Amino acid sequence: MGMKIYNTLTRKKEDFETLEPGKVRMYVCGPTVYNKAHVGHAMSALVFDIIRRYLMYRGYDVTFVMNFTDVDDKIILRANQLGVDPFELAEGYIEEYRRQLEQLNVLPATFNPRATQTIPQIIAMVQGLIEKGYAYPANGDVYFRVRRDEDYGRLSGRRVDEMQSGARIEIGEHKEDPLDFALWKAAKPGEPAWDSPWGPGRPGWHIECSAMNLTHLGEQIDIHGGGNDLIFPHHENEIAQTESFTGKPFARYWVHNGMLQLGGEKMSKSLGNLVTIEEFLREHDADVLRLMVLNSGYRNPLTFNDEVIEQTERTLERLKSALRPALPGAKGLDEESARKLTAQAEETREGFIRAMDDDFNSAVALSHLFELVRAINQARTAGAIDADLQVAQGVLRELAGVLGLRLQEKTEESHAADPFIDLLVEVRTELRKQKLWALSDLVRDRLAALGVILEDSKEGTTWRYQK
Repeated sequence: MGMKIYNTLTRKKEDFETLEPGKVRMYVCGPTVYNKAHVGHAMSALVFDIIRRYLMYRGYDVTFVMNFTDVDDKIILRANQLGVDPFELAEGYIEEYRRQLEQLNVLPATFNPRATQTIPQIIAMVQGLIEKGYAYPANGDVYFRVRRDEDYGRLSGRRVDEMQSGARIEIGEHKEDPLDFALWKAAKPGEPAWDSPWGPGRPGWHIECSAMNLTHLGEQIDIHGGGNDLIFPHHENEIAQTESFTGKPFARYWVHNGMLQLGGEKMSKSLGNLVTIEEFLREHDADVLRLMVLNSGYRNPLTFNDEVIEQTERTLERLKSALRPALPGAKGLDEESARKLTAQAEETREGFIRAMDDDFNSAVALSHLFELVRAINQARTAGAIDADLQVAQGVLRELAGVLGLRLQEKTEESHAADPFIDLLVEVRTELRKQKLWALSDLVRDRLAALGVILEDSKEGTTWRYQK
């Protein structure tokens, strides 16, 4: 069986076949940079990083484009509120977001185009749509004729006649039809503007992505991604204007991630109920957020609250536990046990690929990884030496890396308390020998409260600091 991917356009899973064998052209809508990026932005970035990484693992050469919308009503409004230049505002947030994506272990895009760097291509595309009769200038603006596109609404499943009831023409607009949307906006006093055949102005939101797509990936692409909140009107309008301009099908597969749902108490005083990426990474390992996305599955909503975060941190520790070295004094596995561990590693890889081939089912893929984690930890407890664990741990690192998980233990400096912890562990061992279970448990629990975790096995007890 080959890969299958859910296509929002057809509302079903389809066999994954690219326009060009072995190559994937992938475009993902990036943020509008008018404020600090939040964990919802991070969720979308992680979803498409995971998809991209898996496609690469399966041998595809992926050209990955993620744009920045760096001129927009929201940017202009916030810049005016702060009394700063809108381009400087956008640039600052772009650089901050780049740093945060690196912290999240998101692979750099092949191209990160910006709206302001694509103005000539945008103007050419708008002019082409006018010449083909799909767009019209009106008092310095240019609008797309929605009713001219007979297939309009097929991505979102909306009918044009049903949209009509809620549509209206705002003050200052000169549309032929309330449904028409702006390709070019006439300049207003104090706003950034570029010269055009229709007078000074700036691009509409939707045309930016179409022009950037066309510039960096060509007339047709394999995957177009983004949050499911972009299906209408943004992606619907992208299809309409791009296909009207080129006369060709635009994207073969439309892939949309679910939304992040914030639960519980208000999480950020500065941003209402939003948590910035900066705030999250200050308190948590980047792997925690990635693991939350993986556990949820990319098309599902992701519940974000303290309980889910704590549970995910425990899950991350389980994954890391399987990469620890053999216990002191380990004697090694017998031949049959070693063979079973190696067989489990290969079975895990096969199950992982089956799951990810099925519309990037990361939740099931993770379940296969945890089967391997359990087998590794059982083998360690049974006396496996590092050589016995090497193959299985190598497969775990390989597959975790495909998902973008680092699984790094934080380095700890030597603590002055270490010798005393060693002594308490020795005392507890004696208590256990004497079957003084209540006292031995008291030592274990008090150490755990101080962030020291004890791990018992037939070879003895080891300890480590809780991450």
